[in-house]
Amino acid sequence: MEETIYIFTSGTLKRKDNTLLFETEDKTKKYIPVENVKEIFAFGEIDINKRLLGFLSEKEITLSYFNYYGYYMGTFYPREHYNSGYMILRQAEFYMDIEKRMIIARQFVTGAVKNTLKIMKYYDRRGKDLKKEIDIVEELMSNIDNQESVATLMATEGQIKQAYYRTLNSIIDSDDFSFTRRSKRPPKDYLNALISFANSMIYVYALNEIYRTHLDPRIGFLHTSNFRRFSLNLDIAEIFKPVIGDRTIFSVINKKKITKRDFDNDLKGILLNDSGKRKFLESIEERLKQTIEHSKIGKKVSYRRFVRLELYKLEKHLMGEELYEPFVMDW
Repeated sequence: MEETIYIFTSGTLKRKDNTLLFETEDKTKKYIPVENVKEIFAFGEIDINKRLLGFLSEKEITLSYFNYYGYYMGTFYPREHYNSGYMILRQAEFYMDIEKRMIIARQFVTGAVKNTLKIMKYYDRRGKDLKKEIDIVEELMSNIDNQESVATLMATEGQIKQAYYRTLNSIIDSDDFSFTRRSKRPPKDYLNALISFANSMIYVYALNEIYRTHLDPRIGFLHTSNFRRFSLNLDIAEIFKPVIGDRTIFSVINKKKITKRDFDNDLKGILLNDSGKRKFLESIEERLKQTIEHSKIGKKVSYRRFVRLELYKLEKHLMGEELYEPFVMDW
């Protein structure tokens, strides 16, 4: 099974013979076998050199790094040997043609909303009484196919998210994680800090999966391709934020795996401390490795694998082989 390595402490990451060595500032050494490593996430300050980068490229291992606040900063990834000129042209063609673009964009939003509804109905069945907000979301969802522009589509999605956010205080069994409104950079409370961190991680998980396909992460369909670095990973993440991120958030709070002691109150807002990041990433890794039955191929597949399969479906759509339909939880 492919593994993700998370580095929280500061030190030096380097090649040692045919493996990786991480040496902390106090000279503690840890060897990292590379056979099954697919990506490294660095949250601490790490020193690297060209020899290491060449080795990572050879082994097709991506290295993503985050700043002190847990915000994604960038990724070193191997040569783009998967990139296809044909696929880039197809992406551009579907992006420039508003009708073709809208077909894909609507599907991304539909997938995200259907997965959100699955969560809302799950908790409603368990006595949380979310019927009012469920009705609102279902009515708004019925208008998705009528949207003729990305702007109005995203406005509809925004209204749906607002209705969903109103259910969070019912879903979450903790006064410390009460929700008032969505705040981002910086998050103003513990729950917003968790949501921002979870979303950031899913953006990078999706990005690293795109690197392993013929798709170009700079050309999305729901999110505008402009001067931002990437947009396709933001599109794909919309489908999986409820499935992976939100479900993990509800689990760590309701099971008291993460408490207010796992956060720091910085001048710029609330952020997860290293303890909180470790705990959350352990839980989200468990979610990513969890397997469910894939209806088409007839075997169990991990949630992480579903992200890659989503990209393959998009490729087939762009090549005219099969209409794209988003992943939706079937529990």
